[in-house]
Amino acid sequence: MNPAEIRLGVNVDHVATLRNARGGTHPDPLTAARLALVSGADSITVHLREDRRHIRDADVRAMRDALAAPLNLEMAATMDMLAFATEIRPQAACLVPERRAELTTEGGLDAAGLATQLAPVIAGLRAVGTRVSLFLDPEPRQIAIAERLGAGAVELHTGTYCAALPGANRDQERRRLIEGVHQVTMQGLECHAGHGLDYETAAEMAAVAGIVELNIGHFLVGQAIFDSLGASVARMKQIMRDARRNAA
Repeated sequence: MNPAEIRLGVNVDHVATLRNARGGTHPDPLTAARLALVSGADSITVHLREDRRHIRDADVRAMRDALAAPLNLEMAATMDMLAFATEIRPQAACLVPERRAELTTEGGLDAAGLATQLAPVIAGLRAVGTRVSLFLDPEPRQIAIAERLGAGAVELHTGTYCAALPGANRDQERRRLIEGVHQVTMQGLECHAGHGLDYETAAEMAAVAGIVELNIGHFLVGQAIFDSLGASVARMKQIMRDARRNAA
């Protein structure tokens, strides 16, 4: 991959949230995924939660069958999810923490504390050719375990950084992320980042050498209300490209 390039993964979970609010089939997450790809996305991300609150099994199957671009399945590290994923064989899977009461993913996975649970899930995914990433906070102890567990990538949780007000707190969180990126790449793993990113914060992350992929969903789906999904995805991809090239 050209160092001046950076990939954009678009999460379409909240298209499904809107569909499920009234039932039926509209709006269709697969149609949204296709539009995102035409507009500049490099991959599609979906989180199949255990309670199926937004994306459903049928959505994942439809996207795996219909999309030519990579499908990244966010999933809890459970045997039930592993069984589904090894049947579907997505190109990529990101292991994330999951609590049923949470509105959205609230932080990174405790990979160090859950190593025994994670190891067979990672091995099972790798056995069917799925590239595995771990969704982690930028903490050295967590990042250090990723390579030993056999993950091919780490996705750094940017939620704390994005939630911090501009100023000293956000600058501190950005430094933590940059240190995390360095540690991930020194281990020979791909470094991704995501959660809570908007145009401004995505530009700041895209400017960080070593990050090869940003995964963004809620902001793009929300912005689509005003600009259309195609326009919001296209603008995001251009902002990321410009930030990366200007930083080179």
